[in-house]
Amino acid sequence: MKEAIDTALNQTYKNIEVIVVDDDSKDNSRKIIASYGDRIVPILKENGGQCSCFNAGFEASRGEIICFLDADDIYLPEKVAKVVEIFNTSSEVEWCFHNLRWVDEKGELLPQLSTQRPTIECDFRDVVKSGRIPPPLPATSALCFRRSLLAKFLPMPISKAVKSTDFYFKFMAVALSKGYFLGEVLAFHRIHGNNAATLKVDNQSLRAVQYISNGSWIRQEFPELKKFANKLVSVGLSNKWQNNKKDAVTQEILEKYMNVTSLVEQLEINLRAAYYYMKSKVVKTN
Repeated sequence: MKEAIDTALNQTYKNIEVIVVDDDSKDNSRKIIASYGDRIVPILKENGGQCSCFNAGFEASRGEIICFLDADDIYLPEKVAKVVEIFNTSSEVEWCFHNLRWVDEKGELLPQLSTQRPTIECDFRDVVKSGRIPPPLPATSALCFRRSLLAKFLPMPISKAVKSTDFYFKFMAVALSKGYFLGEVLAFHRIHGNNAATLKVDNQSLRAVQYISNGSWIRQEFPELKKFANKLVSVGLSNKWQNNKKDAVTQEILEKYMNVTSLVEQLEINLRAAYYYMKSKVVKTN
């Protein structure tokens, strides 16, 4: 955590506020936070998971551009300056995602790379509205938004089934506005055994609850995106079948979702899930 806070504070762009949300940590995090005094804005809360931290951090913020940073990751010094420069290119650009570099627990570069993209203006609104999933989007520490965009979908729903997900942020941002992929590495994403999602061994179980929950949230909050919500649920259902583990909470969310869809939609969701399931079996067999 200390390294993350230090890199947020030591930006070449100085007109910043650094908000640190502690989700009832059991280590020495609160002692570290206290050591910064008024250099940061501390939010000390009861444990509620990553989603609740996003909501608390946004509520406490005052800036017009919001950049997220996981406690294990670090910003490069010019990160904020380059992101601000992108937002200054056009008032229509409301999100900016950049490349990440993976490092190990000691900060050493890993041979694997996260999804790397060139600098390009993007508009996925028609893609999402038609029910298609946009290209892979980077992890939390590469996500930056205009405040006006976040205000359209925050606070995000909270579920005891989903303690960690940035999918809602990414999906809603690209669904509601045009933005930019900035083709530079501006943060290091630390990879270790406790990562919430990246390289997770039990990925199918995690993806099942993430996709089904996000589909449910999106349909509830933005009914006009129901085709996209149905697509997410079908992907989540396929992952649920692949994982083949009983999960009462995920099943409950799925059943509630199906109850608000038409019979035709339910058939489409199940057929699409079956297609993805069979496709995954073929890939694994090959």
